[in-house]
Amino acid sequence: MAVHRRPQALRHLSLAALALALLAPLAACGGGSVGNDPPNNKRICDAYGGQLTNGEVVADGTVRQILGERRGRSGDHEGYLIQLGGDCDLVLKVETNTDITGPIPLRPGERVVVKGVYIYNPMGGLIHWTHHDPGGRHEGGFVKAGGLLYQ
Repeated sequence: MAVHRRPQALRHLSLAALALALLAPLAACGGGSVGNDPPNNKRICDAYGGQLTNGEVVADGTVRQILGERRGRSGDHEGYLIQLGGDCDLVLKVETNTDITGPIPLRPGERVVVKGVYIYNPMGGLIHWTHHDPGGRHEGGFVKAGGLLYQ
């Protein structure tokens, strides 16, 4: 039985087209008023399935674990894990720069909405840039928790 294989260039082109198709909607998450961007966990799960990175996302989930604070190059960061809601049961790590947002008093079981940049990793992924950019070079993110907006 003959196996049809695409030429190498076409395979790369197909992968690039898939990446653009999945990341374009991720980048389009912005543009709404701050804190009112609608969550879309399916986009995050699609990005995870395609091993895609660097798309703006808005996630809706439940805090599973508080990871604590660490000092990073750009300041103090608070880490926590969230379990996405809906049909996507992905667990994501979230990093928030508390030098910008201030501390966010989260607790396990609490519902949060997070906007930031998604980075793929095999364990579920990471969302960072969950705050405004003091330099004005990057679209701002946020964390909504306990009826408050942190940015």
